[in-house]
Parts: sequence; structure tokens; C-alpha cells
Amino acid sequence: MLHYRKTSHSTYDIKYHIVWITKYRKQVMVGKVAENVRSILREICKQNEVEILAGHVSKDHVHLFVSVPPYISVSDLVQSLKGKSSRKLLSTDKNLAKQFWGRHLWARGYFAASSGNVTDEVVKQYIDTQDLQQSSDDNFKIGEVVR
Repeated sequence: MLHYRKTSHSTYDIKYHIVWITKYRKQVMVGKVAENVRSILREICKQNEVEILAGHVSKDHVHLFVSVPPYISVSDLVQSLKGKSSRKLLSTDKNLAKQFWGRHLWARGYFAASSGNVTDEVVKQYIDTQDLQQSSDDNFKIGEVVR
């Protein structure tokens, strides 16, 4: 149990690498704007009980490596991060609001990849070594029926 987190009914270790870009890849995340983005993202993650393991605000994109509770989907998390940060940044920075006049700071879409301590091969090996009976599908087995 390296770094498991707990809620009242679950123990988990769910990590995601998430990346999203500014609209038109405009390089506006510098100086005070980058600092504001970082503090807003920290605040949103804290409110959602999301732990930031690593992060980077680049000139035109954001990288986050986060540990997420099981009741928050990746799409809900990204929607919250992008939506709230865009709204706060554009309402407080008039220069930024002029550049992104359509109220859209971030481009559509995002990249997300899950991460963990166990590789796919280890999981497959674990499942294959269980006391299982072969079914018609070689990759999906059925446990022996106890009578």
C-alpha cells in the first residue's frame, strides 16, 4: 500500500495525466497569468479533494498529474478545471478577455491517460493465475462453480 487514499467506503489509487491547450495555441500563460492559472487550479482541485502530484503551466498548455477520488470522472474533473479557470481568468483580466472575446480561453478537448503502479501485463498475469475454468473467450475466464 504505497500511496492509497481512502474515503468512507473505498480505498483507491487513481491517477491521471491531463493536458489541455489554450484556444488557437495562443502563448498567453506567462507571468502573472500563469501564476493565476496555477492558484485557480490548486483551489479547484482542493475543493474536489483532488491531489496534484505534479503540474506545469506552459505558455500555451497545462499539464497536471493528479490523484482523483473514484466518484469523480475524468470528464467531470476537466470540465470543472477548464470551465472555472476560464471564467475566473477572463473576468479578472481584461487584456485576456480582449484576446479571447468569445469567453473561451481553452480549446475544445483534452488529453487524459491513467497511471498506476501495476502494468497491464501484471494484471493479466494475476488474472490468468487465478483458479479459473476456461470459457469460450480466452481473455475472459469463468471461475469454477462450487457445488
